[in-house]
Amino acid sequence: MDKFFLTTPIYYVNARPHIGHVYTNIAADVLARYYRAKGREVLFSTGTDENSQKNVEAAEKAGKDVQGYVDEMAEEWKRIFTDLGFSFDTFIRTTAPEHVQAVQAFIERIDKAGDMYVGDYEGLYCVGCETFLKEDELVDGKCPIHKTVPQKITEKNYFFALSKYRQKLLDHFKDNPEFLQPSSARNKMLHYIEHEMEDVSISRQSQKWGIRLPQNDDHAVYVWFDALINYLTVTGFPDKKFEKFWPADLHLIGKDIIKFHCAIWPAMLLSAGLPLPKRVFAHGFFTVDGQKISKSLGNAIDPMTLAKEYPFDVIRYYVLRDIPFGNDGDFSHERLKERYNADLANGLGNLVSRTLNMIQQFGGDTFDADGAQLPAEVDATLSSVSAYIESLAFDKALESIWQAIAWADGLIEETKPWQLAKAGDTARVTGILQELYATLVAVNMHLAPFLPQTHEKLSAILSARPILKPPTPLFLRK
Repeated sequence: MDKFFLTTPIYYVNARPHIGHVYTNIAADVLARYYRAKGREVLFSTGTDENSQKNVEAAEKAGKDVQGYVDEMAEEWKRIFTDLGFSFDTFIRTTAPEHVQAVQAFIERIDKAGDMYVGDYEGLYCVGCETFLKEDELVDGKCPIHKTVPQKITEKNYFFALSKYRQKLLDHFKDNPEFLQPSSARNKMLHYIEHEMEDVSISRQSQKWGIRLPQNDDHAVYVWFDALINYLTVTGFPDKKFEKFWPADLHLIGKDIIKFHCAIWPAMLLSAGLPLPKRVFAHGFFTVDGQKISKSLGNAIDPMTLAKEYPFDVIRYYVLRDIPFGNDGDFSHERLKERYNADLANGLGNLVSRTLNMIQQFGGDTFDADGAQLPAEVDATLSSVSAYIESLAFDKALESIWQAIAWADGLIEETKPWQLAKAGDTARVTGILQELYATLVAVNMHLAPFLPQTHEKLSAILSARPILKPPTPLFLRK
């Protein structure tokens, strides 16, 4: 059986998840459900990044010891992701013993390759980003994302010879044009690798919290260097069994962390003698009132609070349909409400209600659509869904599904089955209802990766009538 290994970033646990984290996991969940349906052996990984200095600060603010704090918060994140229905296969924690083992084994590999050295480092460090910034990256002396003044840090650290891999990285981008998408992210990364990339510090002498560097336990492993290795940990690395799923088929990330995933991480893997991920996709940011959603800015939207107002499928539909994956988008409660009413309640919901009511009224217990064929127009419309999902064009996939719904609505308005029934044209009414029912079943099957709760409920409604064997979804056809 072919495998499909996809990952989300792992998340800092200094606060609860916000809608931006959920956005990445919604997309990953769609893909996981889709590829499982195609018969692929899926490994969908998500989890928490717990060795961050910002977690230490959050624990201190809460008056708790760091380990107890991250234990509590990691469990909260996992519970929320579970309650929201994400079908992840593994939930990685970077304080777990297996991750510590993987990180230290990986670092031993790059050390053996001759790619580590000791040096003095001085730089401006943003705790919010967990990275060093250059003077020309600051805005009014502050981090452009977190609006805070970075700390000036000077210490003796271990470095990774990142610049050694400049040409190999450029060659990889040239030979694998699909490695990083969308093109805007790819262009930005190529400029960074060619003109800005330098060796990176991979340890922190002043940091007491974190995985210890195997060469010197007075040093903690830099949180990003540690975090990236989680993608190997979940496959079983350093045990040889990791080769079953590695390399990753897809890393889903936000566009603010492409440097780590598309320069530092590939170079780390090259140093360790391991294959590179097949594809990295960097989605855009949500904004609220024109600003990036950020816990530190206090404008984060709690998905659990939102899910009390709307079924979570509604939220899934809105963010995937309204914001093309890869683009920035402004989260709007008004647009969410509009999508709910227009597309789900008055679109899909109304079609289901009208169709089943007409079957009950004009077909009764004798109605049997077992011989119905999916209308050619619907078949042609839905045939594009698979390619759109695989290219991560979720908005276009959903648009195609709703075009099928619109076709069915148009058929009802054009033919007016109630008038045909009144005129006694039973055969024509039966044919129309068969086409409508077949369309509903096909639409429902194609909605399964996107709206799993809706799919389950609609499946129960449709299967309650022993009149049609569900057709094979187009993306499963040979």
